[in-house]
Amino acid sequence: MVATRPCLQWAERAVQRHLPYKPRTVPLLATQIRCFAAGKSPPKPRSYEPEKPLVSSTLAASQDAVSLSSALRSQQKKNEYKGVVAPYWRLGIGVVLIGSIVYSMFTSPLQLTEAPSIADRDTISKRESGVTEKSPMRLRMEALIKENQAEIVAALQELDPSHKFRTDTWSRPAGGGGISCVQQDGDVFEKAGVNTSIVYGTLPRPAIEKMRVNHKAMDPDVDSLEFFAAGLSLVLHPQNPNAPTVHLNYRYFETMDKDGNCNAWWFGGGTDLTPSYLYDEDAIHFHKCIKDACDKHDRAYYPRFKQWCDKYFYIPHRQESRGVGGIFFDDLDVEEKDQEQLFSFVKDCLACFLPGYLPIITKRKDMPFGDREKQWQQLRRGRYVEFNLVHDRGTSFGLNTPSARVESILMSLPLTARWMYMHEAEKGSREERILSVLRQPVEWV
Repeated sequence: MVATRPCLQWAERAVQRHLPYKPRTVPLLATQIRCFAAGKSPPKPRSYEPEKPLVSSTLAASQDAVSLSSALRSQQKKNEYKGVVAPYWRLGIGVVLIGSIVYSMFTSPLQLTEAPSIADRDTISKRESGVTEKSPMRLRMEALIKENQAEIVAALQELDPSHKFRTDTWSRPAGGGGISCVQQDGDVFEKAGVNTSIVYGTLPRPAIEKMRVNHKAMDPDVDSLEFFAAGLSLVLHPQNPNAPTVHLNYRYFETMDKDGNCNAWWFGGGTDLTPSYLYDEDAIHFHKCIKDACDKHDRAYYPRFKQWCDKYFYIPHRQESRGVGGIFFDDLDVEEKDQEQLFSFVKDCLACFLPGYLPIITKRKDMPFGDREKQWQQLRRGRYVEFNLVHDRGTSFGLNTPSARVESILMSLPLTARWMYMHEAEKGSREERILSVLRQPVEWV
């Protein structure tokens, strides 16, 4: 314990100075204290038996009643001290220990409890107050994507009740986590994944400088910023080559100060259809549902975001698009519209997914097909893999995020794919038809 030796020396002096009289235990007490101060083992103290009264019959006879009474009181006082084993030794050690504790309390550095993180405070807020329209946008977006995830998984499960989705709930050390719902080798889907992800973290200065190109609201004078990201990602790869693969992702990103106050924010996302064999009515239906959702908020959204999608999902080394498109947007912030308007837009985009895709998969999942169609489907899935691993920004961001959950990020990849050397589609075939559309985007609505 801190400063024990100075306290022992002080205790020795205090005992010698303040005792009203010096019984025979005082020298032993001083010896005990000096041993402690020198760091040596002290001798064991002796126990003392109370002495018998010293008043004899002779003394009683020779003294008057007053003197006898005084002697008895003095003897009684001595016996009270001697009735406790080594009382002064105990007192001295107690003083030393208490003194050392008090000294240590005032001289040791103050240990402060670490303040709760933003993720911890958000967890407490959700538990105590729930999520309302007055909650921070990050909590509202988290609630929205989890609600839609549950709804979509339930609808897909009805298509194939015999193959249950596997649900994994996971957490991140820095805060956040997610829910991964995956079905493999089912009757309808070879692989289907519907994931939510919540990420809390810290952006270093290089990342801040890069993001400020599109988001001027970000503080340029800090070395780091807290961030929050939430997203719902979905990829469905059907068994039947006549049924199209579909992808969906809607996300929200926010930077914060140390107190959790929003510094900058933006929304991103979209959805697109990737058929192996083209059915025009499927592409038209899918695009019409998306356009209706966009038109509720801004009639310029659909043509603008459709073109953005065609450009984003392009595979340069193949000189073709990944699929027949949909919509894609990113970095929509206060310069686009206010936060509530963009949140409402994302909600409507999510709501149109099931009406846009379920009729297509229901119509195509049981159509007949052969080895040729299956082989072509595997080749097209090879293109899907190429885009996701080489060009997709979401995959790259996820894999480069500390403590990333790789299984959830690569959930988008098909269970099987195929690459053939110098493969070419036959002229006039259905395979050539889809390739012509992928090389020259079509306006479906």
